[in-house]
Amino acid sequence: MDRNLQMLGIARKAGMLAIGSEDVAAAARSRKAKAILTASDASESARRRAARDSEFCGATHTVLPYTKYQLGNITGRGSPGTLAILDAGLAARFLEGLTQEQQPHTLKGMIR
Repeated sequence: MDRNLQMLGIARKAGMLAIGSEDVAAAARSRKAKAILTASDASESARRRAARDSEFCGATHTVLPYTKYQLGNITGRGSPGTLAILDAGLAARFLEGLTQEQQPHTLKGMIR
């Protein structure tokens, strides 16, 4: 299994992962989201919403090289189009783990 997907699984088990657009939006409103992640096959409206949420809370937004199906397998929750990592250190390690090829769609580069 991909190391970054494993890291998302660890974040989920630690309670440091918001799963799905509603949970991600709530994490952004409370400014707990440190990185907002969008599946590669998420709809354009889901991408726009995730970008707006990340702008609101100052989090990094990245379109992942993983599909909703892959994210669903690791999170155990259907096929989420968006996730948010709630821990700054974990978010930084996750984003660093993506290769240059895997992050062509990073929309904002600072993690706060």
